[in-house]
Amino acid sequence: MTLTGIPLATLLVQLEKLVNKSLKLWNIPEDVSAELINVSENFTYRIENPSGFKAILRVHRENYHSRRSIECELTWIDALSKSGLIETPSYFFGKDGSAIQECSIDNINGSRYLVLFHFVSGSAPEENKNLDTLYEKLGRLAGTCHNHVLSWEKPDNFERLTWDIDTIFGSNALWGNWRLAPEVTKEVQDKLERVELKIRCRLLDYGKSEKRFNLIHADMRLANLLIDQESTRLIDFDDCGFGWFMYDFASAISFIEDSPMVSYFKSSWIKGYKSVRELSVEDEKEIDTFIMLRRMALLAWIGSHIEAPEPQQLSAGFAETTAKLGGIWLNSLDNIFA
Repeated sequence: MTLTGIPLATLLVQLEKLVNKSLKLWNIPEDVSAELINVSENFTYRIENPSGFKAILRVHRENYHSRRSIECELTWIDALSKSGLIETPSYFFGKDGSAIQECSIDNINGSRYLVLFHFVSGSAPEENKNLDTLYEKLGRLAGTCHNHVLSWEKPDNFERLTWDIDTIFGSNALWGNWRLAPEVTKEVQDKLERVELKIRCRLLDYGKSEKRFNLIHADMRLANLLIDQESTRLIDFDDCGFGWFMYDFASAISFIEDSPMVSYFKSSWIKGYKSVRELSVEDEKEIDTFIMLRRMALLAWIGSHIEAPEPQQLSAGFAETTAKLGGIWLNSLDNIFA
């Protein structure tokens, strides 16, 4: 499985042409150039010119988000910003007055949606410094977002992805089938089948009340914070959708679930969360379930995006480590109920 059904290298050549064509859709300097900086669900480009103009262009993957879904993402970003509680990225409107543009070229099926964001000063925090403080900040941001969602009246026909058992483990999972990921041996699969079953059972019991399951960022990692001397901005809402609130902690430790520091990160995150929002014993007890849910979603993501550089770098040993983490989690549950 690939991102688009055509080889990634071929697609990137065509997307470069599409991006260069699309830049005429906004009132921005004519001498700008585009540089690809990230390939994930979408394709992200830095737009700049020698005079200092900078912006970030997101080219949406085909058939991942509808136009309405992107509109709803931007609506939530705007609402958070207007609340004064969280700083979020702003974006350009095109010459036609729309924040969402469409562009197409030959050799790419259909048109692509594009959003041009204002460049935000600051940098992602160094992930080896002041981690207690940073995870406490992430927890506080998560709790603030969750409070906002519960008090915010969403527009009619609000549409975003859903992150639940069906969309992560189901036959049409958003990121594919974890069983097809690299290095999923029979031994690994057998163990992870047991893990999946236990996750399903626990989350069925846990339920989806609106105070547990609602609109979430779903990718609130340190890499999606931009910090400068005066502010902290939360960026990259592309995965935001309906999911369990505690999934926002699981996403905070994406790809480092096996770190010996996870328990400290969790304690700091919970401390920050509780500083702005109540956290029940039941919610806190289920956090480790969401860590395993996210880890298995990431295993599927690696398998379905294996042409991209980051999944290639992460794939070696990821399945085996996931199975080990699953075994530790299952044993911890046995010990609790022994």
